[in-house]
Amino acid sequence: MTTDLLPLFDADEATMRGLVAEALAGADDGELFIEHAQAEALTFDNGRLKGGSFNTEQGFGLRAVAGEAVGYAHAGDLSVAALKRAADAVGAVTRGYSGSYAAAPQGTNKKFYGDQNPIGQPSFEEKVKVLQDIDAYLRGKDDKVRQVTASVAASWQVVDILRADGHRVRDIRPMTRVNISVVVGQGERQESGSYGSGGRIGFGDFITEGSWQYGADEALRQALVNLEAIDAPAGTMDVVLGSGWPGVMLHEAVGHGLEGDFNRKKTSAFAGLLGQMVAAPGVTVVDDGTIDNRRGSITIDDEGTPSGYNVLIENGKLVGYMQDRQNARLMGMAPTGNGRRQGYAHVPMPRMTNTYMLGGDKTPDEIIASVKKGIYAVSFGGGQVDITSGKFVFGCTEAYLIENGKVGAPIKGAMLIGNGPDAMKRVTMIGNDMKLDTGIGNCGKAGQWVPVGVGQPHLRMDQITVGGTQT
Repeated sequence: MTTDLLPLFDADEATMRGLVAEALAGADDGELFIEHAQAEALTFDNGRLKGGSFNTEQGFGLRAVAGEAVGYAHAGDLSVAALKRAADAVGAVTRGYSGSYAAAPQGTNKKFYGDQNPIGQPSFEEKVKVLQDIDAYLRGKDDKVRQVTASVAASWQVVDILRADGHRVRDIRPMTRVNISVVVGQGERQESGSYGSGGRIGFGDFITEGSWQYGADEALRQALVNLEAIDAPAGTMDVVLGSGWPGVMLHEAVGHGLEGDFNRKKTSAFAGLLGQMVAAPGVTVVDDGTIDNRRGSITIDDEGTPSGYNVLIENGKLVGYMQDRQNARLMGMAPTGNGRRQGYAHVPMPRMTNTYMLGGDKTPDEIIASVKKGIYAVSFGGGQVDITSGKFVFGCTEAYLIENGKVGAPIKGAMLIGNGPDAMKRVTMIGNDMKLDTGIGNCGKAGQWVPVGVGQPHLRMDQITVGGTQT
């Protein structure tokens, strides 16, 4: 498959450039976004291959931006005729409007991942063999194992962006992921555990025996811990969050509220607070799309802006938002490389990449020892957040009691409840062990899903509301 997508249209490059320039005449911004994407997935469940899929799609999206208005049209047909129909549709926002077309993004020579297509490498048979081995390994590991589900997934996306000023940029994005979940049981009680890993690299690092065995052991360990868990207490108490994946709470409760569109429209709890303290001293939060091979990393965003290392909260003070080009222009700020879209059928909007809190100076042991009575949340499952109010609810998938500075019994059914800005001010100790998640994050916004990363060190948060199941 060629990685040069413009020639897939039935016209030469000069003609295509002319069509795009004509379609976006009078606009403030906009582009032709062309995409070719391949994806495959295999799922092994209960001792057999239960699902397999492979799909290829390609198409384009044409966008014209006029002030706060956006005209967008897309098609799966890479033809001049389809492009002209799209131009007629998006032209509705520029009729009677005379904008000044924004300057093109400044390019760089940096690239944060390779471009090898992971699909088909290794072969279908080899991938199935790995899934079979994971199933057999877990079933032979403990007689409490009742169900094993393992899956592998890969994608390969090529994007080609052409602007009305002739600026053109391309990106090739690989992605792989391995997921393992296990259900264990004793008598009538059943509990589960899971582990996943992934990134913008090939399968080689993830399906070696040492790699998948570690993931399988972690999934089983979590399930067995949960099998012994007691009901979680409810009330207001001190909470210690583990490093790595628990950063998903930061992503949801704080990260979305720092996206430019919510702040421009003043629907975020953080709107109008630039320069003010929104978190405890010592709390620094960044969004960084420039980490090599990470799931949330992007060499360029889906408007062609190079990805960046963007400080959002610095030592407790709000210093920046994540911006796409439109919201940055309307707010008088610079784009930050956060204009992302799920695919050619979707408009770009401000989205996170890898969002995490920087480390502090405390060891995890010091943090846990400081808590007389509370809970230690090691891993989270689903959560909900209201951007306008900042209120959140998160369920713990692995958590423990803390009693007199020591980790005690595992608990089940614990929910953390709070308000994002308020919770950030309740951080009283920050660990020195900042860690990113293992590469499993997906983020939803306005019906679009994009891959992301999260991370944080161990944290102590004082007097957080915990919903429990203890009667």
